Amino acid sequence: MTALPPPREPGRYRIAVVCLGNICRSPVAEVVLTARIADAGLADQVEVTSSGTGTWHLGEAMDPRAASTLTTAGYDGSRHTAAKFDPGSLADLDLVLAMDGSNLSDIRATVADLTDADAGRVRLFRDFDPEEPGGDVPDPFYGGDAGFEEVLTMVERTAAVIAAELREQLATGTPAP
Repeated sequence: MTALPPPREPGRYRIAVVCLGNICRSPVAEVVLTARIADAGLADQVEVTSSGTGTWHLGEAMDPRAASTLTTAGYDGSRHTAAKFDPGSLADLDLVLAMDGSNLSDIRATVADLTDADAGRVRLFRDFDPEEPGGDVPDPFYGGDAGFEEVLTMVERTAAVIAAELREQLATGTPAP
């Protein structure tokens, strides 16, 4: 497993989760990761946002199947509005988590003058998955409810690891090994 990059500002951490259209995977990850961060007592130190690399769904609510899956699991995704990833925001972000390899490539291709240090801040969400690190979070958009449940399962276990690493890093001021 890989360590989180250090915060740009001590005691604060900003994360963006990015998928293709910002109506399925990344908003689910934003909601779950935000909940895990709150459970870890870090809500006042860590900010999580989500966006998409495409513009098809700008301004739309979360996919109803994603929202229903979250609601059934006890989360609230009702405040989501789809947004597009702003490549210029990387300078203000500590970590950008792409939901799949294609999203990762798109993000890296749109960030002008991506330095080696900043490239390490753009990662796959599942780089932190304790069961299958480095894989894609599959896009459930064209499938049924089971795909959304699979995404939620992956996101929950991965978000728990990210929140635990953030708690350690923000408490000690150093990245977890």
